[in-house]
Amino acid sequence: MSWVDTKRVDTKEFELPDTMFVSHIDAKVFQGIALQCLSQIDGIALVEGGFMSSFFGRNGPEVGCGVHSEQDSRNHSVSIKIEVNIQYGLSIPEKAEEIQTKVVEEITRLTGLHVSSVYVAFRSIIPTDQAEQLLKNLKNQPAFRGLDPKEEYSDEL
Repeated sequence: MSWVDTKRVDTKEFELPDTMFVSHIDAKVFQGIALQCLSQIDGIALVEGGFMSSFFGRNGPEVGCGVHSEQDSRNHSVSIKIEVNIQYGLSIPEKAEEIQTKVVEEITRLTGLHVSSVYVAFRSIIPTDQAEQLLKNLKNQPAFRGLDPKEEYSDEL
């Protein structure tokens, strides 16, 4: 017998660890999801940035400094903090619930993570006339209206 034969190792004796799959979702992803949710809610604006650039969060995730997230990879959960201004005359508890519900549903659906908390901080009141004028101005911008379906899909590369 050779030395190799006497030192054979039965591979069944080894217990290999289970494969561990890890993924990390960047904070910008949570900001983007939250901003999309906020863009569907009337009468609110992000605290960050200029009033025109932050109203409804319609200018994209880079505006999202009013949205903060903290991910807990051990518990597969995330907590979200959103800072907004609200239009005068709207119910703060109703808007808070609307924001929280939309954010929880979308983050859970898109990431598979449990949302442990959504903290909504209302920082200021937006005067009604100022909000109406801003909304009128935004509706005239192409980004707010969206693309014409004929322009959106074309055969050109």
